[in-house]
Amino acid sequence: MKNPKPKKPLIYIWTGVGAGKTTSALGVALRQVAHKQKVIIIQFMKGRKDVGEYTIKDRLKPYYEIYQFGRKGWVNLKNPSKRDKKLAQEGFDFAIKIAKKKKPNLLILDEINLAAAIGLLDPKKVIERIDKEIPARIIVYMTGRYAPKEFIDRADYATEFVTLKQPKVIKAKKGIEY
Repeated sequence: MKNPKPKKPLIYIWTGVGAGKTTSALGVALRQVAHKQKVIIIQFMKGRKDVGEYTIKDRLKPYYEIYQFGRKGWVNLKNPSKRDKKLAQEGFDFAIKIAKKKKPNLLILDEINLAAAIGLLDPKKVIERIDKEIPARIIVYMTGRYAPKEFIDRADYATEFVTLKQPKVIKAKKGIEY
């Protein structure tokens, strides 16, 4: 018996305050690339070009593409700027456009959960556009803390990352945290 053709993209939500959401999504991206499947990553609120997932892009062509829609520095989560909101909207519009054009097997929307949670994007509009505009055969991974209820309600899979233990002082290590 054949599986019915999907009507909407399969959505995975990776959220929670524990570490590893982006890293886990990148692990799935690596699996896709190993099987010669196209992956497109859109990073929200991130503008650092020295992170491993960005610097590897040229070595993983033609199966791996990554785009950043953020500025250097941190977004004020309690009072994000108009520029942060504009960059997030540009990133989401770009994600829809490139998914339609290039039809990757996997579309990773990195930190979109947090972007929506702090008001940079409207969660209802994000879900509506994904369901209406992203081809149903594309798998969508959505990462970031504080996934809005609308995202979790729509998701096919939702996983929460929880920190059980960590040192009080952590210095980010190249190749591990970035």
